[in-house]
Amino acid sequence: MSKKLVLMDHDGAIDDFLAMMLLMTMAEVEPIGVVVTPADCYINAAVSVTRKILDLMGRSNIPVAQSTVRGVNPFPPSFRRDCVIIDNFPILNEREAIATPLVSQSGQEFIVQALQTASEAVTLMVTGPLTTVAKAIALEQNIITKIKEIVWMGGALNVAGNVEKEFALEHDGTAEWNVFWDPFAAKQIWDTSIPIILCPLDVTNTVPVTPEFMRQLAKQRRYPLSDLAGMCYALAIPQTYYCWDILATAYLGCPQNYHLTEQETDAIATGISQGRTIIKPGGKIVKVMTKVERNSFYNYCLQQLAKS
Repeated sequence: MSKKLVLMDHDGAIDDFLAMMLLMTMAEVEPIGVVVTPADCYINAAVSVTRKILDLMGRSNIPVAQSTVRGVNPFPPSFRRDCVIIDNFPILNEREAIATPLVSQSGQEFIVQALQTASEAVTLMVTGPLTTVAKAIALEQNIITKIKEIVWMGGALNVAGNVEKEFALEHDGTAEWNVFWDPFAAKQIWDTSIPIILCPLDVTNTVPVTPEFMRQLAKQRRYPLSDLAGMCYALAIPQTYYCWDILATAYLGCPQNYHLTEQETDAIATGISQGRTIIKPGGKIVKVMTKVERNSFYNYCLQQLAKS
């Protein structure tokens, strides 16, 4: 069976790096590139960490591209600083130079080129805002035919959003951050024919990073990926942290652990609810991850992060 072509677009937070690590361990997929969107990160550090992780994993053949898009509602600086810390982890700085190439094109231009030259339709694994994908489509509308699906960590359908009042005084709190960063881009993608597999807060809220998971991860820190993952998660200890992006990404390697339902939905671009994703009769039909076998998911992640 041929491998699934996957192009990843992440935005440089802790869970984005862990999701990328997980993706690179999957025998079922062939990654054709990684785009870093400057949303929940400082872009230079996030690109550097991305390339260093690929070097660590022996995947220096995978090109990395830096998106130049901007969002409507920036992430707070306190959210974005983790990538700067991770960029200085000793485990990522043992080599004299970074081997993984940074392409000269912008991330949005790279998506266009990668899709146009791909041998078959490509799955876009997006763990940040949809802005870079939307901009790529604006550059070349025909690439829509080369997108097999978008697997996206984003949105909140039947639960509260995670955009807090202190960061958005005029918002009603119904949006999830990846949508809120650029609600216009989300709406643009919703108005296309591209199939979407959505991993919303509804399901990620059920899969926290638990003390038991951290203990099991610590027990296998002799493996570099487990050691790095444990250090990354340690940065998030002061807060309740969930398996947002890693949960969405794991679907590509173990879809049997997930329950999906088709729902008619829409994305709100303006007003006090901008960035909200809603159930809407007659709206875009998307496949929504509604349940996951939690223990199987945790075990899968531990298994993959124990690979050399």
